[in-house]
Amino acid sequence: MAGSDSTAVPVLGAGPDVAPDTVKILIAGGFGVGKTTMVGAVSEIAPLRTEEPLTVAGLEVDDLKGIEEKRSTTVALDFGRITIGEDLVLYLFGTPGQQRFWFMWNDLAIGALGAVVLIDVRRPESSFAAIDFFERRGVPFVVAANGFHGSHPYPAEEIQESLALPDHVPVLLCDARERDSCREVLIALIDRLIEDVVLRSSPAH
Repeated sequence: MAGSDSTAVPVLGAGPDVAPDTVKILIAGGFGVGKTTMVGAVSEIAPLRTEEPLTVAGLEVDDLKGIEEKRSTTVALDFGRITIGEDLVLYLFGTPGQQRFWFMWNDLAIGALGAVVLIDVRRPESSFAAIDFFERRGVPFVVAANGFHGSHPYPAEEIQESLALPDHVPVLLCDARERDSCREVLIALIDRLIEDVVLRSSPAH
């Protein structure tokens, strides 16, 4: 991102007399972890989806172990929007999860100020690439463990330890089908972005 304007995190809480800040957020993770479901659950507008049916030809390249019931996949992006208070609007971009579409992540990440890495604790390795992607680019992110069928077999602390995540990367338990649960994840991400702004503006930095 070139130029100071494109890299600056907006000052949140600007007040009701100005246009709300808009923030681009990525919803990333592996194949079949619930990214499309999350965007659809939390978006206040009808989400834009680029889903296509899974085909027999794709069985040779798509690993459906543990998600045998999956019938479609995102081939470009998902898009949604949610208003967080009077002064903040989030634009949500869900990334494709299949490895053959990962080349699109670089374009989708342009202008993004933060990310949610959604994981399936039954297949945590499916989201390692997303975690590495944002770590290498210095993009702040939080990790959200999607509880399939409403089940959370592991506490957040254990998930954080197993993924070898530093303490400043929050891990949250969520249900990608539930709007309030997804909203709490996004608020946690905004809190992290604000903390990063405060740290960068402190005299020690």
